[in-house]
Parts: sequence; structure tokens; C-alpha cells
Amino acid sequence: MTAATRTGPRAFARRRQSAITLSISAAAIALVALTGFPGGYRINLTPSEPLGLWRIVPLDGPADVGDLVFICPPDTASIREARARGYLRSGLCPGGVAPLIKTVVAVGGQRVEIAAEVTIDGRMLPTSTLAEKDGKGRPLTPFASGVVPRGQVFLHSAFAGSFDSRYFGPVPTSSILGLAQEVLTYAP
Repeated sequence: MTAATRTGPRAFARRRQSAITLSISAAAIALVALTGFPGGYRINLTPSEPLGLWRIVPLDGPADVGDLVFICPPDTASIREARARGYLRSGLCPGGVAPLIKTVVAVGGQRVEIAAEVTIDGRMLPTSTLAEKDGKGRPLTPFASGVVPRGQVFLHSAFAGSFDSRYFGPVPTSSILGLAQEVLTYAP
């Protein structure tokens, strides 16, 4: 390819088209960022749930087992440590973390046993194997077993590397922002 070909009308048109596409994409992202937050829209960039655009939908009643929810984790020592280790993204929740998308697997009054896997009221929770160490070889401390207190929920994600209640314990139902609804997502 000659220098003239790289700088000719076709190359200019391709660069111009790329610049236009990039500008439109940047404007769309800015629009979602500015209007999406007040409208309950969030972008999930973690592998715990499909990547993409999600919406927070208000709950009609108390959270129940099986509900997929957005939650602001409370500002506890385990959440601060998770933030320092890079498990959680920055955001507007207490402690400076982003909301999490997790499934409610136990509610107040249910017994959670944590060993090599999690059992709830004597039934094993699928895909709940505990990790002893994180991806960098640092030890992970599981939450102690016990009864989920009233007004709290135990959260889980089937993603193998998920940081959830297996490690940080039950969270207050007041931390739930609403149901998590997929809008435009991609699951690899």
C-alpha cells in the first residue's frame, strides 16, 4: 500500500465514519449516564450477572426467595475489605461501592449453614461451593452459619467468583434498591 492510498479519499472517509460512530457512541453513553441513573437504569460490568443495561424496578412487597435484586451493601468491615481488594466497583452506595445484583436465597428466620457448600434449611444451594482463596491467593473468610435475622436477607450469585453473603453475611432488607430487570444484556 502506498502513502497516497493510505491518505486518499477512501482512507479519509473511513476515518471520518469512525469519528462519527465514536462520537455517536460517546453521546449515547453520556445520555444513558445522565438520564439513566434517575430513571433507575444501571450498567452491569461484572460477570456475576449478564453484562449490559439493567433497570431497578420497585418491589411490590417484601423481598422473597428467588428475587433478583439490586442492593447497596452496608458499610461493614467485610465490604470495606472487599472494596480495598478490588472485588467491588466504585459507586454511590455507602462505603463508595456500586450496587450489586444478587439473588435472595434466604430470608429472615431461615437457617443457613456454611461449610464446603451452603445449605439453607437443610437443602444444599446449587453452585454455592466456597472458595478458600481469591484469584490472587489471598484467604477468604466465610460468614458464620446461623439463622438469618428478621429484616435481613442472604444473597447469592451462581457465578463461581461471586462475592456474596457467603462471605459478607446477611444484609438488611432496607439495603435493597429494588428488583433487577434486564433491559439490554449480553451473556458470553
